[in-house]
Amino acid sequence: MSAEVNEHAVRDTNPKALEEQVEHGDVSEKHLGKPHVHQHRKDAAAELLAGQRVEMTDEQSRLVARKIDKYILPPLCWVYFLQILDKSCVGYGANFGLQTEAHLVGNQYSLISSSGYWAQLAFCCGFTAFLIVRVPTRILMSTCIFCWGVSMIGLAFSKSFGPLLANRFLLGMFEAVNIPLFTVITMTWYRRREQPLRIAMWYGTNGVASMLGSLLAWALSFIILFLTVGLATVITAPLIYWRLENNPATAKFLTPQERLWAVERLRNNNTGVETKEIKWNQVLETLISPAIWIYFVITFCVNTGAAVTNTFGPLIIKGFGFDARQTILLNIPFGFVQAAVCVIGCLLAARFGYKGLVIIGFMIPCVLGAGLLYGLGRTPKYQGGLLFGYYCIGFLFGCNPLIFSWLAANTSGHTKKSLAISLCNAGSAVGNIVGPLLFSSNQAPYYHPGVGAVLGIFIACSVLAGLQTFVFAIMNKRKEKQRVANGKPAKLVDTSMHKAYAAAPNDAIGEYRLGDQAFMDLTDVQNDEFVYSY
Repeated sequence: MSAEVNEHAVRDTNPKALEEQVEHGDVSEKHLGKPHVHQHRKDAAAELLAGQRVEMTDEQSRLVARKIDKYILPPLCWVYFLQILDKSCVGYGANFGLQTEAHLVGNQYSLISSSGYWAQLAFCCGFTAFLIVRVPTRILMSTCIFCWGVSMIGLAFSKSFGPLLANRFLLGMFEAVNIPLFTVITMTWYRRREQPLRIAMWYGTNGVASMLGSLLAWALSFIILFLTVGLATVITAPLIYWRLENNPATAKFLTPQERLWAVERLRNNNTGVETKEIKWNQVLETLISPAIWIYFVITFCVNTGAAVTNTFGPLIIKGFGFDARQTILLNIPFGFVQAAVCVIGCLLAARFGYKGLVIIGFMIPCVLGAGLLYGLGRTPKYQGGLLFGYYCIGFLFGCNPLIFSWLAANTSGHTKKSLAISLCNAGSAVGNIVGPLLFSSNQAPYYHPGVGAVLGIFIACSVLAGLQTFVFAIMNKRKEKQRVANGKPAKLVDTSMHKAYAAAPNDAIGEYRLGDQAFMDLTDVQNDEFVYSY
């Protein structure tokens, strides 16, 4: 430990015996809820703390959080903004004649739009989780940014179906790591209560990108637009490598004392910080978890509905009776709705603690909006109602950050959380593949089959969010029984969800203390002290 750290700031909890048992696979079900847990490499936080606990006030915790916000959050927001802007450019191009200039026929435009998600699906089913676990964050992110920027520039020079398809596929492939990696980064740096708002801040740039992208598309040709955003992305790659840190245990922008605070404040999360080892028992646990697959289906539903706006949004607005430039400008308020609901949703979830209920609440205006698009005619007297219905569907975008923050809060073990978030992102990819297939140009201007399908999907999403809330309530009851069997209190106060920081309980349970398992890279199933949030 650094000499700069006040020796009175640290309390020894003496968990050495437990750590040795974990490393040698001798931990019994009594203590961890699952026998023979193997750990060859320690969590980064465990290596820094070396079995000790750090005394810290809420004011010191907030000080560290502000520094993390300053150094970590802006790169995440900027990169995600670029990703959405890059991905949206194909839709803007379609509004300004991309299909005609590239001689696209039949469903070729839909295939180009969905090809990036095919790539995302292929790489999210395991490979992105492997990269997140094994490759340092700054290297992985900067490399992917550079590669998708080059692909974006390639789109500017693509004049036919083949090159457009190839570059859109590559764009999706290199962007596939973003949401899983960004969610893991947020888990690595922030307390559970802080995570929803931070995820909303970088995910909410989706709306900002829609607004700015609309303005750029209105002012520029689609070829210049592709080239401009592609160059901006390529230039960003080295800046991210220079700016981003891998984890709080090694962050150079924190002092030695602040690094200790930065990891200690995460103890109550019970989700660890970072390891660089693939653990196959965690892979199996992820694949057989009903909760993970419910998250997968919820994400699929949300992003299938999002295809209404992502791919066919400008064409749908154009069908209301507006010309191309009016359509682009009318998409700007929709971007504002996207950004606003991301922040509002996460503030509500942090305030009341029920992410599932907020998701259900957001589905209500989506159902209303889809109903208006389905039921109203396409005459000038209905333009106001049609636009209102279209903007109501923007509430859909408040669900994705809630889903990923909900998943992040309820998944522990570095391999498990990386794979779980990657699978959830694969659900997003499947939704974005299926969504455009529900719509076709011969449905214009009403798009009744597509709008009717997503109306049903919005209703199904509400039911699934309620089911997931019920599942976690049952799992918490089981955890209480597990703790009692292990000689621990049935109910534990989840201070990671409190507004003010509070230290982990220091209650001795035999030779162990509550919170000693937090940085042992245990999964939420293995750790009997884990409390699920809903």
